[in-house]
Amino acid sequence: QVQLVESGGGLVKPGGSLRLSCTVSGGVGSRYVMAWYRQVPGKQRELVAAITTTRSTYADSVKGRFAISGDNAKNTVYLQMNSLKPEDTAVYYCNAKDPFVGTADYWGQGTEVTVSS
Repeated sequence: QVQLVESGGGLVKPGGSLRLSCTVSGGVGSRYVMAWYRQVPGKQRELVAAITTTRSTYADSVKGRFAISGDNAKNTVYLQMNSLKPEDTAVYYCNAKDPFVGTADYWGQGTEVTVSS
């Protein structure tokens, strides 16, 4: 069974940085798409960034500020967040999905990020 555990959230001032980590266990193959989503109360969960073996993509709202990366040796996916804004405040979730297998769609428990002075 695939398990995802996020860490690294917290309180940061506007303009600050945080790095989120998502540790993966249970066997995620190379064709999986690893992604970070975020959600605020009352709104739909939105895609922040995604990475495969060949490319990474970002929401327009975070381009140039956030960077997604992976470390296969550590089975960990990172989200480096720079120049944080109050509107980045949300619960951030890690997701692992095999695009060829509909049931292979896994989520972590989330880590909260608050950007406030």
